[in-house]
Amino acid sequence: MTTEPDWLAWTRELQAIAQTGLAFTVNPYDRERYETLRALASRMMAVQTGADADRIDALFARETGYATPKIDVRAAVFDDGGRVLMVREAADAGRWTLPGGFADVNMTVAESVVKEVREESGFDVRVRKLAAVWDRTRQGHPVTVFSCCKVFYLCGLIGGAATTSHETTEVDWFSEADVPQDLSRGRILPGQITRMFEHHRNPSLSTDFE
Repeated sequence: MTTEPDWLAWTRELQAIAQTGLAFTVNPYDRERYETLRALASRMMAVQTGADADRIDALFARETGYATPKIDVRAAVFDDGGRVLMVREAADAGRWTLPGGFADVNMTVAESVVKEVREESGFDVRVRKLAAVWDRTRQGHPVTVFSCCKVFYLCGLIGGAATTSHETTEVDWFSEADVPQDLSRGRILPGQITRMFEHHRNPSLSTDFE
């Protein structure tokens, strides 16, 4: 269910129209119009958030090419005891999340999630199942500027050892009853973790889409 305000959806759409228009137009007058549209989206965002319009405009200007959702990958890694792997996110005051991050260029989405697990936790995993493909907004995460698609994989442990990184401050395993309450909700929500446990218990479940 969407929880973000209408103005954010409208601003995001204006920015996407401007970005895509600037990527393809060859008409200098249209380019000027799209730049004006992007600046308007920046001002709208600034008024609603209290942020500096020039800073937002610079953020929007860095987005080039056809506007598409960003892809966030998350790994639900389970050990032989049915516990899920979680890490404390340094960038979010040490709150807990499933390992993951934005997918990387020149890597498949599955390769990206394996890489994220290794970098954030020290463990080596193998992807076993595509569990969910969810639109970030419709899941009820805190609002964000850009549209994002969240891709969840069930993964099996094949090696490595718990190791923190510059991105994480702790690595641990949790049963479903012991999942921490202080979650990094921009990255993971309680219901998503619950659903990953359900997929782990019943591997025949179909992939979730929303």
